[in-house]
Amino acid sequence: MAERPMEYCPFCGTRLEHRYHEEEKREIPFCPACGDWRFPRYNAAVVMVILNEAGDRMLLVKQNHEERYYLVAGYIDEGETAEHAVVREIREETGLRVTGCRYSHSHYYEPSNTLMFCYVVTVAEGDFVPNDEVDDAAWFDPGTVMEESVPKHSLAIELLTEAGY
Repeated sequence: MAERPMEYCPFCGTRLEHRYHEEEKREIPFCPACGDWRFPRYNAAVVMVILNEAGDRMLLVKQNHEERYYLVAGYIDEGETAEHAVVREIREETGLRVTGCRYSHSHYYEPSNTLMFCYVVTVAEGDFVPNDEVDDAAWFDPGTVMEESVPKHSLAIELLTEAGY
């Protein structure tokens, strides 16, 4: 998948030139006004496959008054590790407590220029209370979630497949 090239310096706004960088052995954006290299930047986010502690139920959420369910996801805040973002996002969006967290894989999502870190997470079951970020949350059978609960040809299908579901 091609990365989107940076066109302007994020510091001064000057149009960037693509120059060969000897150490990188490839062209990198260079700002002639600042005299510095501008390595490509990406958003960073976490996306979670959330399981109950028994591993026999998967939690999905509805957001923005949509009909379909999604995996819980969110951006990593400045100064935060991906693992801290996992715990924070799950707590903010579902109110549930993380009891286990395992990194699965990364996935580049071109539409938002985001590098997503996928985790398989276990949570202590509890009651979900709708909040300003999530309209509803429901538990599903992990064996049927791909056929019945998430849209075909969606990012969720790709992420669940890469995570082994």
